[in-house]
Amino acid sequence: MGKRVLLIEDEPNIIEAISFILSRDGWEVSTHSNGHDALDAVRRRAPDVVILDVMLPGKSGYDILTEMRADSDMQDLPVLMLTARGQVKDREMAQRAGASQFMTKPFSNAEVLEAVKQLVSA
Repeated sequence: MGKRVLLIEDEPNIIEAISFILSRDGWEVSTHSNGHDALDAVRRRAPDVVILDVMLPGKSGYDILTEMRADSDMQDLPVLMLTARGQVKDREMAQRAGASQFMTKPFSNAEVLEAVKQLVSA
C-alpha cells in the first residue's frame, strides 16, 4: 500500500491538521500551497494520492485536476478534492474534472484518513 500523500492546500490550519492526521498514521506527507506550479509538484513528488483544494491562488483545483487527467502519467492518480462549497454543482464539477472522491470542509479527521486509505487501496 502506498504511503506518500501530496496535499495541495493554501490554508495553514488545514495543512497542519491533515499533515498531522496522516503523519501519525504513517503517511509521508508533502505539501504545496499554490495552483501556479501544482502540476510540477505532483510530478516531482510522485505521490500515491493527492489531496487537492478547489480554491487555490493562481489556478483552481478543477483546472489542475483537468490538466492532471490529460497527462497519461497522472490520469489514474487518486485525487481527493476538498472544498468549502458543497453544492451539487461543485460536486458535479469535481466529478467532470476527474476527482476520485470529493469532501466538503469542515470534515472530521477520521473522514480524511479513511478517504485516503480507500483511494490508495482501490
